[in-house]
Amino acid sequence: MNQPQVYANYKNSVVETASPGKLLLMLYNAAIRNLDNAVQSIADKDIQAAHKSIVRTQEIISEFMCTLNMDYEISGKLLALYDYLHRRLVEANIRKDVEIIKEVRGFLVELRDAWQEAVKKASSMTSRAAAAGGGGINLRG
Repeated sequence: MNQPQVYANYKNSVVETASPGKLLLMLYNAAIRNLDNAVQSIADKDIQAAHKSIVRTQEIISEFMCTLNMDYEISGKLLALYDYLHRRLVEANIRKDVEIIKEVRGFLVELRDAWQEAVKKASSMTSRAAAAGGGGINLRG
């Protein structure tokens, strides 16, 4: 197997075995990375590459919007924010506007950091519950 194929297999394995929280963080990181690439592509006058990077981020945000569980009050607020970010990216893509891209990136970084903290706390709570006997097999009978 060649090196690119080995790396592709590894990436697929990481994604397929990631927890929902970890997968969410991976998507946020990809969106942020795509926006960084878009800014660099605009600076390099590579309009097609900038377009592709912005569209990838739009697709990630669309996925966030589609997968929200609307049973929670905060979901409506997140939906409105994601919709705003998506519309701003459409505008940034039309204009190739670095400032709009940076604005959206800032929101995504804040959201990613908040989710990262939530994932960490949820993982910690799960670990404590398991250690306290809240999970696993009861060997005492």
